[in-house]
Amino acid sequence: MIPFSPPRIDQEIVKEVSKALLSGWITTGPRTKKFEEELTNYIGCKKTICLNSATAGLELILRWYGVKAGDEVIIPAYTYCATANVIMHCGATPVMVDINEKDFNISVGAIKKAITPKTKVIMPVDISGFPCDFNEINTLVNELSIKSMFNSDSEQQEKLGRILVMADSAHSIGATMNGEMSGNLADVSVFSFHAVKNLTTAEGGAVCMNFPTQFDCDSIYKDINRMSLHGQSKDALEKTQVGNWRYDVLEAGYKCNMTDINAAIGLVELRRYDSNLKRRKDIFDQYVVGFKSKDWAIIPPYKEDGKEASYHLFLLRIKNIDEPKRDGIMQKIFAAGVSVNVHFQPLPMLTFYKNEGYKMSDYPVAWSKYENEITLPVYFDLTDDNVKTIINAVITAVEN
Repeated sequence: MIPFSPPRIDQEIVKEVSKALLSGWITTGPRTKKFEEELTNYIGCKKTICLNSATAGLELILRWYGVKAGDEVIIPAYTYCATANVIMHCGATPVMVDINEKDFNISVGAIKKAITPKTKVIMPVDISGFPCDFNEINTLVNELSIKSMFNSDSEQQEKLGRILVMADSAHSIGATMNGEMSGNLADVSVFSFHAVKNLTTAEGGAVCMNFPTQFDCDSIYKDINRMSLHGQSKDALEKTQVGNWRYDVLEAGYKCNMTDINAAIGLVELRRYDSNLKRRKDIFDQYVVGFKSKDWAIIPPYKEDGKEASYHLFLLRIKNIDEPKRDGIMQKIFAAGVSVNVHFQPLPMLTFYKNEGYKMSDYPVAWSKYENEITLPVYFDLTDDNVKTIINAVITAVEN
């Protein structure tokens, strides 16, 4: 069976993790700090903090910005549940909007219609690693008519003076737009290093800060670091310095720091990430060659309009089929020894959000893409022969 998305764990990873284990320091420490620095250098952002998940990063930034009950955060209906769950955790309301016809990302036109005086944050999601329309979104939040509608309820909101743009970049590390790396396309971007992501730390995430000049990103780093460690004024590394044991707790924080064990994996993965991206692009290109002659195949965009994806997911769509037929095709592909998936079930389909009053019928574009989408395997260790097997399995399943 060809698996869907196994992590790349080899002797180089084992060696670096073993070094971390034997170093005497396994929680947040020198490797985590080094990983943060190297991510900042790779992406070109102002500051990076690593955490135990992208989910934690999204929520901590929402709370840092003062998002609370009565506030609204605009998100796409087509995303993973974490995007919406963190808003619910803050007591705010996820305002779901539809996606583009051309790709799987949030529609800027739909965003504009959804903005109200309660809107505090827009959270675009780079589905499959293809960047959203950030130029248009950043222009939108700076329009005088939109800024005049904005109500500041916290010190940070007053300082920014507009809706915050926080990219859910869980899929898009290494993606670019007009020559700028993902991580620099919004006020703040949050990456995921979960086991199935392009760059993994087993579990983990990073907040990459690109706030405007009125903000001190070093100070924000300290705020988020404190929030991630129960509100402690010092982290474990600081407290080990001679005579520096005493600390204070400044708020009822959380526990979501990254460990040096996780960072050890990330350091190896980041060093070889460019070769990882190249291999993933090769796989995308082979899929395009394999399917482009089929009139039933809709190829996902991954390099156009100045944008280049991170090649995280290949979202193949099949023309003129519905959800049951898509599921039947997937079963035939599985039977041929190939694991495939669907990204994602739109949020209004999920029981919790359905019970909250969201209706799938309000998001026709999201539904039309969901019901005929099949995600194909893409990972570094996938061989060219594997790719041929996958292409043949899909063609046979569809055409039968």
